[in-house]
Amino acid sequence: MRKSQKSWIRDPSLAAEGARRIAWAEVRMPVLMAIRERFRRERPLEGIRVSACLHVTKETAALVRTLRDAGAEVALCASNPLSTQDDVAAALAEEGIAVYAFRGMSEEEYYEAIGRALSMKPNVTVDDGADLTVTVHKLAHRIQSPELEWVRRGLGSGALEVEGIAGGTEETTTGVIRLRALEREGKLLYPLIAVNDSPTKSLFDNPIGTGQSTIDAVIRATGILLAGKRVVVFGYGRVGSGIAARARGMGAEVIVVEVDPVKALSAAMNGYRVCSSLEAARVGDVFITATGNIRVIRREHMELMRDGAILANAGHYDVEISLQDLRDISVEVEQVNQYVKRYRTRDGRSLYLLAEGRLVNLVAAEGHPSEVMDLSFSLQALSVEHVVRNRGRLEVRVHDVPAEIDREVAMTKLRTMGIEIDRMTEEQVRYVSDWRMGT
Repeated sequence: MRKSQKSWIRDPSLAAEGARRIAWAEVRMPVLMAIRERFRRERPLEGIRVSACLHVTKETAALVRTLRDAGAEVALCASNPLSTQDDVAAALAEEGIAVYAFRGMSEEEYYEAIGRALSMKPNVTVDDGADLTVTVHKLAHRIQSPELEWVRRGLGSGALEVEGIAGGTEETTTGVIRLRALEREGKLLYPLIAVNDSPTKSLFDNPIGTGQSTIDAVIRATGILLAGKRVVVFGYGRVGSGIAARARGMGAEVIVVEVDPVKALSAAMNGYRVCSSLEAARVGDVFITATGNIRVIRREHMELMRDGAILANAGHYDVEISLQDLRDISVEVEQVNQYVKRYRTRDGRSLYLLAEGRLVNLVAAEGHPSEVMDLSFSLQALSVEHVVRNRGRLEVRVHDVPAEIDREVAMTKLRTMGIEIDRMTEEQVRYVSDWRMGT
């Protein structure tokens, strides 16, 4: 482990391998690369300090390099203790980027790293799950919280200057939920852009990226055949619907559990079996949570599950599967492989937990494909530029990604795919613009 003022990574000798993997990703991220070329010329972030709390993957490295080439000084910490790709962290550190991330961080180390990323006194925050943003607000509002002792250790002697933060961005559904709660309570301190809610991200990153990478992770971790299995998906939002579609595509019988009647109806009309969580617990083979809520799978479900049931989480935090309940009903725990733990219950059944209940697609696999992250991180880069260009003029609230940014990213992606689309004729433009015209 190397810990210094500039970096805190596992193994600097992995840098060459990390650089090769970043290069592989960048070839598959043409939109972000086009933005990088413009950023190099224009330097729109010259002199700006960016603190980022993201999954430290090869795709994230492409974003960080793009922000750096725009003139920003970037500090990066991990948004999940188990998602860091150590070779990527080493490659970024070798390039002089401040990286505070290594796979397998303890909770204490995780929050100290957030403090280190904030010690640069950022002008912009870039977040995935809102841990960094919420930490800023807890410090500013003097809210007592156990982890802040570790954050302050990372911050060192310098005080955080919230007034210097022009704004920030948020990548995930879970994070946006937390930010909107801050806004409702009147505690939000600077403007934030909900990148997660952009049409370009919500239509592709969440259902397609998470859908594919979650199934990829389950198969990598277990090697099971999905065809013929009963896969229970908790939550039929953007993420859950994508997981359900891809599990069905692999030949699984998919069962959906929902609390929202509209989403439940949508799942039913898309041909899925929809039932209560207790009913699903009795028949499922593989259980995947995708709700963003706590204790979605708990003791009452575990006690009904069949011998050999597999539990995985595709939500941001490790709270959707109650790990305490799982431990309480078990008499033995065995590490089957790097990503699978077997819990033997008092009545002799075996339940298998994947990735310690954390984000399975980033722990047991490599997260979203680069082609999908090309869209999401292009939105991030342009949203950071938007925050800086409009410094001091944005209202303190949670903002949508500007529509012109969404369109720019989508159009650029289409061009890189060799796809041409039509434009409306002048007559059609007049027709949709004039309320007087009817049938």
